Amino acid sequence: MDTAITLGSFAFFTGLVGFFTWRLTRGHLDDSSDNYFLAGRSLSAGVIAGSLMLTNLSTEQLVGLNGDALRDGLSCIVWEVVASVAIVLMALCFLPFYLRTGIATVPQFFGERIGPSVRATTSLLFIAAYTLILLPVTLYSGARGLVGILDMKGLLGIESEFAAVAIAVVLIGSIGSVYAIFGGLKSVAVSDTLNGLGLLVGGFLISYYALMKVDPAGVVPAVQTLTSEHPEMFNSLGSNETKVPFATVFTGVLLINVFYWCTNQQIIQRTFAAKSLAEGQKGVLLAGFLKLFGPLILVLPGLIAFHLHQTGELTLPFKESAPDVLDSDRAYGMLVRFVLPSPLTGFFAAVLIGAVLSSFNSALNSTATLFSLGVYKGMFRPDASDVATIRVGKVFGTVIAIAAMAGAPFLLRQESIFQYLQGFRSVYAIPILSLVVASIWFQKIPAWAANLVIVLGGAGVVLHALGDQFEPALGFNLKAMTEAASVHQWHYNASVFVGTVGLLWAAAKFTPSTRVLPKRPAPPIDMTPWPLAKPAGCAIVATVFAIYIYFADVTVVDWLPWYAAGQ
Repeated sequence: MDTAITLGSFAFFTGLVGFFTWRLTRGHLDDSSDNYFLAGRSLSAGVIAGSLMLTNLSTEQLVGLNGDALRDGLSCIVWEVVASVAIVLMALCFLPFYLRTGIATVPQFFGERIGPSVRATTSLLFIAAYTLILLPVTLYSGARGLVGILDMKGLLGIESEFAAVAIAVVLIGSIGSVYAIFGGLKSVAVSDTLNGLGLLVGGFLISYYALMKVDPAGVVPAVQTLTSEHPEMFNSLGSNETKVPFATVFTGVLLINVFYWCTNQQIIQRTFAAKSLAEGQKGVLLAGFLKLFGPLILVLPGLIAFHLHQTGELTLPFKESAPDVLDSDRAYGMLVRFVLPSPLTGFFAAVLIGAVLSSFNSALNSTATLFSLGVYKGMFRPDASDVATIRVGKVFGTVIAIAAMAGAPFLLRQESIFQYLQGFRSVYAIPILSLVVASIWFQKIPAWAANLVIVLGGAGVVLHALGDQFEPALGFNLKAMTEAASVHQWHYNASVFVGTVGLLWAAAKFTPSTRVLPKRPAPPIDMTPWPLAKPAGCAIVATVFAIYIYFADVTVVDWLPWYAAGQ
């Protein structure tokens, strides 16, 4: 009976979101590039904020980041609260520049600033990265969560975790493809907003019910129990043994966040669709404010799962490939099934699917956009009509979706899917971020230098993929190489950023481009900034510092190097 209620509520809420998305986008035209790829530049602040949050808050965070919290404790909040700093930079620095140009993609920006060949190579790099990394990771993490919440192995009567994950991947990928390929950005943004409400409600419900399992007396006694019994898990600074030591916050971790929120096509495409700069800034900063509450959904459940496992109330499985290592990526789904009543379990499974669909269809829509506008129209058919461009985008999106579904189940052997994603993302993020920053600062970057940076980034993606999948044969592993050189991977990424920007500066100074920049047309939207943008941004940054200081298991004097050396 409980199983029937769970499945029934899951089907009901999933269908409800689909119905309202269809109703709200019915009659919306997708016969022009602006309408299909940028929602007619009509998105308001609330829709932008909701879409940004749901595109980001998917199962690689729900499943992966909570799994990291189970292992490393509160230090993994870095990926949530430091993101707010990057979001403020997006609202105040990057967004006005982007909207003033009227671009639809980051490669288009490179094409206008540097040359058409750079637009094509950057489009191909984004497409390769999304196809090999982001789309499979999104499907895989969603499948792991769904398998755990609905107990799909038991429902289907199968023993293989791989088979259960593969079935869930096909289910999620098929639904997400319909949204992204046939609905365009408008349906993606609307479904994101609807699912965003469900995710916020469901995520807080998980934390509340889980805290009640810790101590039925209430939330405050439960939190006191967690902090008193496991103080080592509530240190925001972490240690050298955690995945993200505190020093890396100011180097590679910050740069990855800036890339993700300021230059990543999958994310910033929503902001390109803003109906005005003021609405765009309000939407982005609202997302930055909401991001500060992310740890309550994305970290706290992992800490609770750790506690319940220690007390024996929740038995977490070990990895099949490493019997002495907890399968932390399964913890979140098992916690949801353990703490929620059956009707709410089905509801949250639907919310989880919505979160997966949000990230998957957003990345798929961005991939189709990049190929259609950057490769097909940019390289092969400059005179192609909007109808032909959209048709090609839909076909290409379908092919990419099938490829992502085929590769996703093979991620089962990863120790941490979230760290796998971030490590892989850094390989292509740093070259793209470097080129964006350099293109804003320097106006005479030659095409050869820009293409060299992008080609090296693409080679890094391929080598990283090969090194991960065939490491024993190739002997290539970026993390192992940097650790052998006594350099943390995130510090290494920061040094690559500085070196790449330096290379582009030298190329612009000593071999400047003779290309005449095209005359910039009038901005397509109202560029009046939001008057409260700067105060709101400063308040968000101040809150980030306050969170870190409050949870830091260290006094200010301990940070002084000469004091530490004297001890």
